[in-house]
Amino acid sequence: MIERPESERYTHGYHEAIVSTYAQRTAEECAAFLLPHLRADAVVLDMGSGPGTITAGVARRVGRVIGLDASEEMVDAGRSLVKDHGIDNATFRLGSAYDLPWRDGYFDVVYAHQLLQHLAEPVRALREARRVLKAGGLLAVRDADYGTMAFFPTDPALVRWHELYHEVTAANGGEADAGRFLLSWVMRAGFADPVVTTRTTTYASPDGRLAWGGLWELRVIESDFADHATRNGLATRAELVEISAAFRRWTGQPNAFWAFLNTEVLAVRP
Repeated sequence: MIERPESERYTHGYHEAIVSTYAQRTAEECAAFLLPHLRADAVVLDMGSGPGTITAGVARRVGRVIGLDASEEMVDAGRSLVKDHGIDNATFRLGSAYDLPWRDGYFDVVYAHQLLQHLAEPVRALREARRVLKAGGLLAVRDADYGTMAFFPTDPALVRWHELYHEVTAANGGEADAGRFLLSWVMRAGFADPVVTTRTTTYASPDGRLAWGGLWELRVIESDFADHATRNGLATRAELVEISAAFRRWTGQPNAFWAFLNTEVLAVRP
């Protein structure tokens, strides 16, 4: 596995509950703002491809797609996925968004979903994306903004989780509210003609509440998030257990609601 800089750690980690959630992501949901702009002969880089489900969906629409991830586990998962589904125009490679192993102007499209929020130097990564794009090539980036989260019922432990998530992400070198910065980062990286859209992620159905609340009930005590919080002195184990219990209570409420914005930016390499 290629190590991240000391100032940068992946907040979420690769707990089974987290990876299983990532494996439910689809191109239709997560790359809807990009799909109408894809050409059948395009060569695409999926930067931060995770277990490869979005990559596989993009592959069905283009000539070739390469998924890049800093986790060997995720690269192996992507390779297994496309092999199992008979997708022969998608490959996966271990690597860093800061040092893309391709020549200048190699790709028609570079796509990144929920990646930049975890990087200490997002503009640097975007400049690398610009380098490997052809002139006129398309950048497509999408990130959540945790600062936009609205939830009910209110619980002091959930309010504390929201504060703690920002603290842990900052300690790891990331930006929890990345969505609101995407346009600025893209412009600073030298891209042109940006088009910005937003989409709301909402959990208000029984299945949705279970997906979000159940995930965080485990994540806050068993994942890398818990390790980062305690090792950095940001929370005690007892506090994390109380937050986990609050998510369990929230999940069981029939009127529980949770929503937040995702920002999407399309832009062109001049």
